[in-house]
Amino acid sequence: MRVAGKIAIVTGAYGGIGKASAEALAREGATVIAADIKPEAPDYAVPGIAYVRLDVRRDEEWKALSARLVAEHGRIDIMVNAAGITAYESLTEADDAVWHDVVAVNQTGLMYAFRAVLPVMAARKKGSVVTISSIFGLNAVAGIAAYHASKGAVTLMSRNAAVTYARDGIRVNSIHPGLIDTPMARARDSEGQNETIALTPLGRIGLAEEVANGVLFLASDEASYITGVQLPIDGGYLAQ
Repeated sequence: MRVAGKIAIVTGAYGGIGKASAEALAREGATVIAADIKPEAPDYAVPGIAYVRLDVRRDEEWKALSARLVAEHGRIDIMVNAAGITAYESLTEADDAVWHDVVAVNQTGLMYAFRAVLPVMAARKKGSVVTISSIFGLNAVAGIAAYHASKGAVTLMSRNAAVTYARDGIRVNSIHPGLIDTPMARARDSEGQNETIALTPLGRIGLAEEVANGVLFLASDEASYITGVQLPIDGGYLAQ
């Protein structure tokens, strides 16, 4: 068991990468608290995952969840931030409400997560954080301005946290998925999907489980000397 006995929070865990990550961690022995804005839990393939409703945009909800886990378990060992939304408009087309919502979930939600959980980890001088950024947190395409802005922020916020809290025993790494078969990707038009697949050297869409394997490695003690890394899981997209 690669994360046996660990206490883990996974956001965005109703579906997609978050759900697959929660299942991977639970399968390898972690006590997993899966969080998402949906009111009811999905059907998990692994038993024992505890589901909680969490709006990552709410600082007070993050503080309450952190305090609850400390009261129930005494610590938080792993945090995986997979909650995210997207929008496809360019800078000049972006609607204010959509822009602010994307930034609130993807960027500000991560800041609230860091603020609630990093002090708990620092108190024990140990912890691993894995953030889910994107290939578009490292590289640009036309349009999707709010998504680019927020995922670029996730990338550098993760690097900042890695450097700032390394002496507190906390490792922070980001994963950069390419096109992955998730509900978010399925909502995208088929033309956009096909264009991305055509630009992917492995020539196919990725699976959420393939990203979860990277999450599991970075969260585990196998990656004990790895922090501040940006790991693409993208079929070779960023290698070009």
